[in-house]
Amino acid sequence: MARVVVEVMPKPEILDPQGKAISGGLARLGFTGFGEVRQGKRFELEFDGDITDEVLTQAREAAEKLLSNPVIENVVAVRPHEDA
Repeated sequence: MARVVVEVMPKPEILDPQGKAISGGLARLGFTGFGEVRQGKRFELEFDGDITDEVLTQAREAAEKLLSNPVIENVVAVRPHEDA
């Protein structure tokens, strides 16, 4: 089984309260030097066969239609899993 990784992030103009909470937690724990934090989503889609350009195109279409909310999120990556 091969896997495709899809990464989705909030659009830059959308507030990210989870990212803000993580940023505050980093500072409270003494992790300094980090700027703004944005939290996104990662999906791993298993595929029976080789990962081809056609498979990646299908995965991008699925990401844009189902895995993301296009009003507030961008699909930022669709790629083969590193172990594929």
